[in-house]
Amino acid sequence: MRAKPYTAKILLFGEYGIIKDAMGLSIPYDFYRGALVYKGGDMTAEKKKEADDSAEALMEYCQWIEENKDSLTAVIDTASMMKDIDEGLYFDSSIPLGYGVGSSGAVVAAIYDRYGVGSIKADGITSQDIIRLKGILGELEGYFHGKSSGLDPLICYLNLPILIRSTGEIDTVGIPTQNAEGRGAIFLLDTGMKHSTGALIDVFFEKMKNEGFRRMIREEFTALSDACIDAFLSSRNASLMENVKKLSRVVYEHFSPMIPTTMKKLWKKGIETDTYYLKLCGAGGGGFMLGFTDDYQKTSAMLKSYNIQPIYRF
Repeated sequence: MRAKPYTAKILLFGEYGIIKDAMGLSIPYDFYRGALVYKGGDMTAEKKKEADDSAEALMEYCQWIEENKDSLTAVIDTASMMKDIDEGLYFDSSIPLGYGVGSSGAVVAAIYDRYGVGSIKADGITSQDIIRLKGILGELEGYFHGKSSGLDPLICYLNLPILIRSTGEIDTVGIPTQNAEGRGAIFLLDTGMKHSTGALIDVFFEKMKNEGFRRMIREEFTALSDACIDAFLSSRNASLMENVKKLSRVVYEHFSPMIPTTMKKLWKKGIETDTYYLKLCGAGGGGFMLGFTDDYQKTSAMLKSYNIQPIYRF
């Protein structure tokens, strides 16, 4: 790619919980990335179609921004953006769509960075700027999901790990240096299907109408997710695995619609064998799932029929 790249992101902990003011931890993941580039004359037919489709999607997004500019906090130079698209601009991306790793977030970050008028810059950003930026990017990402927290494009824009303590307390954070030779790992597992974030968020809010579900979120889900974040950031790996196992069981019992039917047996097997523990990667419903294990070699053998990739070793 010939321009500034915007990486994918992974929400390690906090799926659904951050909607209800719980903690969350999200990190950039540069295995997948995208950039605004111009079409070249040496493109294959397949690549040209991909670029044309991307350019068309960018133009539709640009028109939406122009039509909604009075209600958006961000000021985007849509005239320059349209001109560049006409001249061959598109978003060249390896980030899989509908997989929960920030494909739309990367596009939003790239557009805001390039065409935002008076945009908040990443260099020397303050905690208050981060909160304001999250809101702005959330408005821009609303085009893709109907409603967005702004967290995904925020991670893609800053390219730094973000710790969400509450709605009004968000900051960058350092994560422990990984051990490339470590036995343990956090990994992605490909479910082989895309998901629809908006539809799953609707399911969650419908479930939140039930007092028993709300109590579970308060007393179990949020507490376990927070404990996982604390253990991970403190490099207490035994505590991390203990709490991830509990969290995996709670999600299996209470978030059934978010777990693909084809993955439920595999999810349960991890808990029963104590070899690995699965959790949602973002909204769930497909895309990637996150896995945690203290024996990646053994887990790789057990999951040899699936496409898995380690993202952090410990």
